[in-house]
Amino acid sequence: MDSEKIKQILSIGETVAVEFKQCSKGIESDTYESVCSFLNRFGGDIFLGVDDGGHVFGVNEKIAPEQISNFISMISNPDIISPTVYLTPEIVKFGGKVIIHIRVPPSSEVHRYKKVIYDRVNDSDVKITGTGQIAQMYIRKQSIYTEKRVFPYVREEHLRFDLLPRVRQAAVNRYQNHPWGKMTDDELLRSAGLVSEDIATGEKGYNLAAIMLLGKDEVILSACPAYRTDAILRKVNVNRYDDRELVRTNLIESYDLLFRFAQNHLLDKFYLEGDKRTCLRDIIVREILVNTLIHREFTSSYIAKFIIEKDRMFTENANSANSNEFITPDNFEPNPKNPVIASFFRNIWLADELGSGIRNLYHYVPRYSGKTPELVDGDVFRIIVPLDDEYSYDADKSFANGVPKSQAVAKRSPSGRQAVAKRSQTVLVADREKSVIDFLSKNEQAKTPELIDVVGLSAGRVRALLRDMVNSGLIEKVGDNRYTYYILKT
Repeated sequence: MDSEKIKQILSIGETVAVEFKQCSKGIESDTYESVCSFLNRFGGDIFLGVDDGGHVFGVNEKIAPEQISNFISMISNPDIISPTVYLTPEIVKFGGKVIIHIRVPPSSEVHRYKKVIYDRVNDSDVKITGTGQIAQMYIRKQSIYTEKRVFPYVREEHLRFDLLPRVRQAAVNRYQNHPWGKMTDDELLRSAGLVSEDIATGEKGYNLAAIMLLGKDEVILSACPAYRTDAILRKVNVNRYDDRELVRTNLIESYDLLFRFAQNHLLDKFYLEGDKRTCLRDIIVREILVNTLIHREFTSSYIAKFIIEKDRMFTENANSANSNEFITPDNFEPNPKNPVIASFFRNIWLADELGSGIRNLYHYVPRYSGKTPELVDGDVFRIIVPLDDEYSYDADKSFANGVPKSQAVAKRSPSGRQAVAKRSQTVLVADREKSVIDFLSKNEQAKTPELIDVVGLSAGRVRALLRDMVNSGLIEKVGDNRYTYYILKT
């Protein structure tokens, strides 16, 4: 969060979504009451080192990391916050002082702090003790978030527990002391909010979020018969398609398949951010795919789409709309449609904090295509990213403020456009060759079917690629017919 945003928040003061804590003697218990109440209501922001009047006192910079570590341990303890939650506080400098900002997303669970339920009313954290009030909170959350629907007959054998080692490793790679690294499978699933109780029926078990994230394909199809994401390339054959992939598997592997589809069919344009090369394609694709996978209404019969055309790519997915308007960084209010799934993706580093995706798209799309993205909130949520193959790069040039230095030359003449297209195609081929070389360097040898999976193209196109690599002396072909395999050229 930048200084200008903090200044604006301090001037407004505490609200239903903002809480200040002075924390002059460390993090006090009422901070966790606010965490609980925000989880149970609309989410919000907590600022440590600020008093109730909005005056910044700051926290001790030397012990701020230790305070954050203790905070994470507390909210990961089921005796403190139940169900547990994983948040990522950040240290921010404002006015020469250090404050700690904690973003708390809304949750589809009902949370307790030391076995007491808190709700956010105006700018206060209020204990909820009446059974009617508690029941109403459950009903409110379950009517909003269909991901919380309980499937009492789903058992362990219906889920892909083989994905959990990957999940743990991804979480630990992002945060070294992530609690999932030491949890059992059951503890991890409960911590992630994938086990629920329906207060209206008393049913307990795995919920829809668990099925969509970790379910076997046939279980997902049974729970959501219309669920799929239709990935289509439509550049030459605009009346039908040039390439297509129907993705019907769990959300984790769906992301992998869709991301690979995008890498195969979109240019990876050169861009320097400071002195670091940034892959604009991957950043943009990540944001639009994560959105269409985790912020959709899974019970809808509307089929989600990821379509790449000559002059644009776009996603569409069923949505529980907050409005019917174009979304910009200025008017966007974070409000995840599926908080449990969104939190899961953030923990495994496939998504960042709420709202960062919108900012990234508005920042990087103009640098990729020279145009502005469109995000439309409605019953069908759409993200439209303009494409322009001529808005490319030269191998020894870089972008200046998002405008390529070679653009004027490239657009001036047919020969310029042809040169840009040729360089772009060269990059695609180089990326595919690198995939083959990386695989062979790790596995010593590989047969054609294995390399088809690695490159992600049709069998014919991969065979042509391998033939060219053999002719170029990059790899060596050994054997004939079904006994053929490839090794790196020595």
